[in-house]
Amino acid sequence: MKKIEIYGTGCPKCEKLAELAKEAAQQAGIACELEKITDITRITAAGVMMTPALAVDGKIKVVGKVPSIEEIKKLIS
Repeated sequence: MKKIEIYGTGCPKCEKLAELAKEAAQQAGIACELEKITDITRITAAGVMMTPALAVDGKIKVVGKVPSIEEIKKLIS
């Protein structure tokens, strides 16, 4: 099972990234746990300086943008 983390303060882009990540995992048939991290201390501790950010299994993959579903599928595969 993949662990997908969305780092962001709850802005519309952060919410959109969470929706797209969930949809991408479903389309790809990948079982995942999705966690939204909104605590600024945890966000900066992860090294994220611009949100939204996407991490897969603890590794930051995207920072400061909302990728397409196709891009997310590649990142989580």
